[in-house]
Amino acid sequence: MSLADDLRAAPLPQAAIRALGGREGVWVAGGAVRDAALGRPVTDLDLAVAGDPAPVAKALARELGEPAFELSAEFGTWRVVDHRRGWQVDVTALRGDSIEADLGARDFTVGAVAVALSGGEAIDPTGGLADLERGVLRAVGPRSFAEDPLRLLRAARLAAGLNLRIGAETVALAHDSAARAAEPAGERQLGELRLLLGGPDPLRGLELLDELRLTAVVLPELEGTKGVGQGPNHHLDVHGHTLEVLAQTLAIEADLESVVGPERAAETAALLAEPLADEMDRATALRFAALLHDIAKPATRAEKDGFVGFRGHDVEGAATIGSIMERLRASRKLTRYLQAITLHHLRLGFMVREAPLPPRRVHDYLRVTEPVTVDVTLLTVADRLSARGAGPIARPEMVQAHLDLAREMVAAALDWRREGPPVPLLRGDEIAAELGVEGPEIGKKLAELEAAQYAGEVTNRAQALGLLRG
Repeated sequence: MSLADDLRAAPLPQAAIRALGGREGVWVAGGAVRDAALGRPVTDLDLAVAGDPAPVAKALARELGEPAFELSAEFGTWRVVDHRRGWQVDVTALRGDSIEADLGARDFTVGAVAVALSGGEAIDPTGGLADLERGVLRAVGPRSFAEDPLRLLRAARLAAGLNLRIGAETVALAHDSAARAAEPAGERQLGELRLLLGGPDPLRGLELLDELRLTAVVLPELEGTKGVGQGPNHHLDVHGHTLEVLAQTLAIEADLESVVGPERAAETAALLAEPLADEMDRATALRFAALLHDIAKPATRAEKDGFVGFRGHDVEGAATIGSIMERLRASRKLTRYLQAITLHHLRLGFMVREAPLPPRRVHDYLRVTEPVTVDVTLLTVADRLSARGAGPIARPEMVQAHLDLAREMVAAALDWRREGPPVPLLRGDEIAAELGVEGPEIGKKLAELEAAQYAGEVTNRAQALGLLRG
């Protein structure tokens, strides 16, 4: 069978064929054809339609038993999403007066291939299938990036995700247009960064951002970490360390058992798979946090008597992340998540010398890092494993102590997340009546009671009153 036949035989194109009854003038284009050529499952379709796309979208919606909705009146695009099967179909009016003209207006040759639903072989006017065979990502034309500068970020993301090299002419085009990479709306830039960081090889994606000269334009704060030297605990500069922390974060994702233990790995994996914000799950957001957690080190670097320090880079980093996420039009939820990770990423390291921790110190950590306790604890492991200098925290026994404490904290955090804090032995109104306190003082007493209950210091009402009166 040919590529076109293989594609049309896949379940989602078959549903479209049934819905349209052999209608002419409808082509599968873009990523679905590329994925079929790569032997990947086809779960998304981009249908190009000669004429009005609305009837095609509505017919497909009836076949799938799902609603169709207009995605963009300006570009004549409709969408149908089948949540049960994980399918998505975008139906768009042709750009130009033919399918060849439409393909010529696309971004990269590997996505500028089409297959008519009604039959026939693949239409490949720009040589995309040959490029795919050669492992090359090539812009369709010399104005590809000028027409949509977001394609600059997409080049890095697609090349990394598909394991392609970017052709020399396309690299040169990118260099000429790199300054325009920040022009697209912030949320569009964030969408590409999300897909890059959430993809199969985010480190390669970041390397390609550098190769295309885009990092300094889209993430100038990250560019600013290059060449910033650190103290003896580190073997890399801030930028190299940041990438190593991301690499260690990916390694932890792939082998959770080694960090949290076999009995907690499945629960941790489920947590990381949870949707968080801006179409990111927690695992992808944690990768983003790894990239940004030391973002304020250049601004806080100080050297005295040969000692290099970054005092306050956690607090300053949270503020810097706020500015970055505002520029990228991120949600408040994602922004606060990334800020919390950065703000608390040093905390566990300072506690290692106190181990074994008394229950109250465990409680303190759970409360202050909530709701990112598991996430930030995993990041501290990646951070510690990335510091391989000659300083004291890099000694094997200190690294192991950190890993042991992190495993303990992840277990405590998962229990806390599942069960919640102890049910208070006294209500706020009872504390007010019994102790004669009011306002913020009631909250302080409730917090003290919670800590004592968590530590097992009080187990009944009388003990609770005695504690609070003392």
